[in-house]
Amino acid sequence: MSRFDSFILLAEMRTGSNFLEANLNMIDGITCHGEAFNPSFVGYPKIDKLLGFDRETREKDPHALLEKIRKSDSLGGFRFFNDHDPRVLGTCIDDRRCAKVILTRNPVDSFVSWKIAQATGQWKLTNATHSKSHQVAFDPQAFEAHLDAIQTFQVRVQRALQVSGQTAFYINYDDLRDVDVINGLAQFLGAAGRLSNINKKLKKQNPAPIDQKVSNFDEMQDALRQLDRFDLGRTPHFEPKRGPAVPTYVAAAQTGLLYMPLRSGPDAAVRAWLAALDGVGKDQLLTKFSQKTLRNWQSDSRPHRSFTILRHPVARAHAAFCDCILGGGPGSFPEIKANLRKVHKLPLPEHTLDLTDPDYDITDHKAAFDRFLGFLRNNLAGQTSIRVDPAWAGQLTLLQGIAQLAPPDVILREETLADGLAVLAAQVGQDAPKLADTDHPQTGLLRQIYDHSTEKAARAAYARDYTVFGFENWA
Repeated sequence: MSRFDSFILLAEMRTGSNFLEANLNMIDGITCHGEAFNPSFVGYPKIDKLLGFDRETREKDPHALLEKIRKSDSLGGFRFFNDHDPRVLGTCIDDRRCAKVILTRNPVDSFVSWKIAQATGQWKLTNATHSKSHQVAFDPQAFEAHLDAIQTFQVRVQRALQVSGQTAFYINYDDLRDVDVINGLAQFLGAAGRLSNINKKLKKQNPAPIDQKVSNFDEMQDALRQLDRFDLGRTPHFEPKRGPAVPTYVAAAQTGLLYMPLRSGPDAAVRAWLAALDGVGKDQLLTKFSQKTLRNWQSDSRPHRSFTILRHPVARAHAAFCDCILGGGPGSFPEIKANLRKVHKLPLPEHTLDLTDPDYDITDHKAAFDRFLGFLRNNLAGQTSIRVDPAWAGQLTLLQGIAQLAPPDVILREETLADGLAVLAAQVGQDAPKLADTDHPQTGLLRQIYDHSTEKAARAAYARDYTVFGFENWA
């Protein structure tokens, strides 16, 4: 018995999917039903119905057509592009009894072929004497959009297969005329039939070299040189993904303002401001949300706004260093501190020091903090055994976690926080109270030790945050 009862051929326009379908339909036991879930038609252009389904009935219940394909006498499947009905894709990816076939082609070739087909109106060729040739102008921006759509779709499919422990049969455009490869696909699908020859009815369109198909070939080459094909400009990212951290959210007692804090930010000042907004004590702020109580708050609070606050990476790392590593309060991590001392050789004292003591050694503080920034670089890159705690995790990573549930209405910055909060208060019909000093209690220490080496170490640790949020030097 075959391990599959259907298949999905994941491809794009002008990748050779028509040709691959024609060959699959020549194999005993396999039937490919065209673009069954193309929003513009059912199966094939100018065809009213597929397996008894017209566009209207398919739109109402696409899974009914999918089930019809599954239950056909032969192994049924269809071609699926990135702009086809997304309701079907998730179902097929999750179904281990649905085989995944992934067809790819050089994206420049497919893009140029697509543009020629648009210009000539010729999407298939069965008689070479009817071939229509045409030169097209290469549009760099249109190509980048085309490439982004393809790559986004491919990454989505690849990840879905990875997390579900599945594999696919990958086939390239250049392999479509290799009968052994097509028979290998038949074997993968579990079909008994094999081909002796490749389908000869469909002819290759636009066989000329690409420099003859593009009117501005030199311009195209220059444009392609600007593309970072290997993504060399990316900032490496190895931090673990975060959840939305709903229990940390804080809402005003009466006014519809919700604070989504990023750890090691100006939390105390913002809580005091939220309390003053309604003239209540900080103990009356709404806290300890669950997703259910958050939804209830969102439904009951009209109007409401949510916000979060970015703090400069240097100031934020120093706050985490003082509170979590040097401090001895409820937010400190003595076990991590011990590990930093013994394993990572940070020059940290065994006992808790009074950072407000006039005799506190500033030189030692700088040495320890600079080494802590070096540790953060390795920690955020996944090179240490110590967890990446939210107290020092990248702010972009934390924001992405928040956005999984509901992104904040506004992302404010600490240096302009008073003005930003005043605008938010006005949006919910309140006058903004005065905002207290947002600096961390030990910012004075940071001012004494900060120099070029501190900034350089912070930039190395938080490269993504600096790039995405455009942070300048702290001082």
